[in-house]
Amino acid sequence: MSTEKRQTTIPFQPSNAVNPFIVPGARYCNEKMREIMATAMMVHENPFNAAEHQIWVWAFEYANSEFRKVSHKTARNDCVALYEKEKKILKTQLESVSKISLTTDMWRSSHQVVEYMVITGHFIDVGWNLNKRVLSFVKVPAPRRGIDVADAIYKCLKTWGIENKVFSVSVDNASYNDSCLRCLKDNLSLTGKLILGGSLFHVRCCAHILNLLVQDGLSKIKDTIFNIRESVKYINHNDGRLKAFCDVVEQKGLKERKLIIDCPTRWNSTFNMLSTALKFKIAFASYQEREPHYDLAPSLEEWNKVEKVCKLLEVFNYATHVISGSEYPTANLYLAEVWKVKVILDEADEDADRFMREMASPMKAKFDKYWGECNLLMAIASVLDPRCKFHMVRICFPKIYKSQEVADENIKKVRSSLDELYDDYVALSLADASSSNGNLNSNTQSSSQANVAAVKTGFDEIMCLIQENVAISPMKSELQQYLDEGIYVPNTTSFSALDWWRNNSMKYKILSKMAADILAIPISTVASESTFSAGGRVIDEFRSRLSEESVEALICGGDWFRHKYNVTKNSKVGKEEIQVNLKI
Repeated sequence: MSTEKRQTTIPFQPSNAVNPFIVPGARYCNEKMREIMATAMMVHENPFNAAEHQIWVWAFEYANSEFRKVSHKTARNDCVALYEKEKKILKTQLESVSKISLTTDMWRSSHQVVEYMVITGHFIDVGWNLNKRVLSFVKVPAPRRGIDVADAIYKCLKTWGIENKVFSVSVDNASYNDSCLRCLKDNLSLTGKLILGGSLFHVRCCAHILNLLVQDGLSKIKDTIFNIRESVKYINHNDGRLKAFCDVVEQKGLKERKLIIDCPTRWNSTFNMLSTALKFKIAFASYQEREPHYDLAPSLEEWNKVEKVCKLLEVFNYATHVISGSEYPTANLYLAEVWKVKVILDEADEDADRFMREMASPMKAKFDKYWGECNLLMAIASVLDPRCKFHMVRICFPKIYKSQEVADENIKKVRSSLDELYDDYVALSLADASSSNGNLNSNTQSSSQANVAAVKTGFDEIMCLIQENVAISPMKSELQQYLDEGIYVPNTTSFSALDWWRNNSMKYKILSKMAADILAIPISTVASESTFSAGGRVIDEFRSRLSEESVEALICGGDWFRHKYNVTKNSKVGKEEIQVNLKI
């Protein structure tokens, strides 16, 4: 039997940076050593009792004889203290942020039947860097009502002092989220004005919607999926069966050298299993003729269905990677992927094959349910991509919506909303300018009053006469100027809309701020390793046994220090597909 199971936990990758804790010429400090240990525990997700592990203690004592061992209780207190210290730093940073968008996601503990909510903030800092930071990790007691979740989010916002800076909240399609965001929106409207009247406040998770569509498609071939999965398990059961299958593969001249057993709760894993198995369809049939106890080989008709489903899933697979990728894409990239999904669904719905039509029909219905109305966020974000401006909207909308008339109405809606959004930012800019100039105006008030009584010069009188007789064209707004200019054609395939706006921020002082806030809005609520999963996110047994205060300190602190020290956290997925190597 030759199997190779992929690692389920991959170590953190080194940042290759200079050690930030080393200060040339500084003497050893045990307090600093404890701070470094606490940082490591949060970043690398070690339990508190790691501080008591004998070999580690000996290693630290070997490095410096002045090292003093700490207990797990002291390690816990050090982590919480360091978390509180870093929280103050982040809170100060958020004071200079104009707008912040949120995502929420639910996690459950492995030890208790308890659910936690993680609240993440997404924002552009003063250096034009795109940031995301976990702001809260709190227990949400049952029964989980929308108003309870709204209260938990609002409490988090008040704690951080950002309740008047919220632009949007991205959530999945859980039933309680609609009432949650209505309550939250009402609360926030009492203390401040929401941008665009709150039209962009509620953002539905695109990855979740794509997942729902995929599950509809896979359900049409669930029996075939089961047979393929069990076929690979059967072949991989012992060395004799595996060798017999390898002999068939070699006899048929097939080049592929691996099979995959999927993780059933992760649809991309199922997609990998199906697309790989397709390359062996003649081998499965031939193996069934030779093996009397094997009767799971799909028929030719079933293989044809699998092939068509895989063609469909390939588009969904790529779209999900773009929407929830580890590179953390900005919002201008989303509309094109939704358009591509609609194109492939329309093609399937018009296919001559009845199976394809029956599969595509419920998927299209679900697409229209969630994206049938104009998605202002995706549209406005695409307009703020200087490579596209309104061209992408004009290309995509006729395909996404049912008729040209509906598409035209939605294009007009996008334009009017864009104008209204820009007006909101002009008002915000004027308010900021008025506030910052308040002291200056009060100091110069007396001199200004003296100038009012001054006699007009001859030039002033001439200018008044000219303005009465000549129509002076109003100055174009930054938005109109941006739209009137041609599209930007980059000289490289690598392009960042955010970098473009940063480089043009002096030219578009108001519009660039608006673009930054729009581009920072996430359209997926989940981390890239979770986007393909039908199962929920789970915190490990160690953390599920801790107090709420300790859990939040570890989750939030770990996130902050990974960003601070540029330490990459790789995927940690509980179950993963199994690769079966064919040795021929």
